[in-house]
Amino acid sequence: MAPDVPPGLVWYLTEPTRAVVDLGQYAVTRSLLRAAPSGDGHPVLVLPGLGGADGTTVMLRRFLERLGHDVHGWGLGRNLGPSVEVVTGMRERLAELAGSGRVSLVGWSLGGIFARELARERPDLVRQVVTLGSPYAMTDLRQTRVNPFYQLLSRFYTAGAEMPPPEHTRPPFPVPATSVYSKSDGIVAWQTCVEEPGPRKENVAVASSHLGYAYNATVLWVVADRLALPEGRWRPFAPPPGMARMFPAA
Repeated sequence: MAPDVPPGLVWYLTEPTRAVVDLGQYAVTRSLLRAAPSGDGHPVLVLPGLGGADGTTVMLRRFLERLGHDVHGWGLGRNLGPSVEVVTGMRERLAELAGSGRVSLVGWSLGGIFARELARERPDLVRQVVTLGSPYAMTDLRQTRVNPFYQLLSRFYTAGAEMPPPEHTRPPFPVPATSVYSKSDGIVAWQTCVEEPGPRKENVAVASSHLGYAYNATVLWVVADRLALPEGRWRPFAPPPGMARMFPAA
């Protein structure tokens, strides 16, 4: 059961500093990351978090491109929530990319919630979903530190854009899903980013700030590992021997 309060104040106030640490960790481990699994060239759509645009996911996307993935930003400007333009644009973007094969969706925070809803709508077009600190299991907006910002923008959202129903009340998720989360996340309660593990769905714990998910070395490895899985041959994630100590216990 997720708490009805946001993460602790210390985690929240240290987010910017810890994001810089995540960036530094990436610089130190670049040699290890060169050994990440290669992709098969299928389309990958990366969705930014609330307040972010494609510029915030450049490092992640370039990393995946070097591994052989056909990676795309969402191309919809800054993510200010589920406006009519955003909801329509994401659906069109997914359909466009699916012309080259089923699409893997990688979503950061709110972008991950969008990714999961797209997969529920069009499982025929989606190969898998990887979420990074995405509170898709949130039941109360008090469980995130960005609640005031979200409420400020909510008048621009589409009708019916309230939080999705609780996960346990919905049909089984239709495609493979990996939820990356951090117990030191200072923006959303980490319990809102996980679900009961099962066939083709898992939770992977990392040590990352919320603002650093797209730069954190362990997160980058998890995303690369998941996207490298052959379609129809999903298996749970296992840390590589050289990085195993960098992954915390769940």
